[in-house]
Amino acid sequence: MVLTLTSAHNLAIDLRQLGHVQAARELDEDTLVRRRHIVGTDHFSTLTTANNLAMDLRELGDVQAARELDEDTLARFRRVLGEDHPYTLRSASNLAMDLRELGEAQAARELDEDTLARRRRVL
Repeated sequence: MVLTLTSAHNLAIDLRQLGHVQAARELDEDTLVRRRHIVGTDHFSTLTTANNLAMDLRELGDVQAARELDEDTLARFRRVLGEDHPYTLRSASNLAMDLRELGEAQAARELDEDTLARRRRVL
């Protein structure tokens, strides 16, 4: 079952890259529900799918929903992997994009500055 979900996750990435964002969203939503059920809400693969679903939502113009999902995902990555893990930092960058698109430029800047400092230190 886990490998099936990985295939679904990868297909959703392909769909998004081919411009089929609504289809990617639907597949990511289904995959996220299943991953939460099978491996739990804080599992790395679940959080990665949540990140991808937030990208779908942002591209489809539902930036507020993307923000809410990205805020939750970032909090979980921070708790599970720590503040400086590369996946946590990627999640922070995603949230900053949401904030920027929602007109919260100062909050986006502060998050981006923190993320950049952490990436320079870690990477």
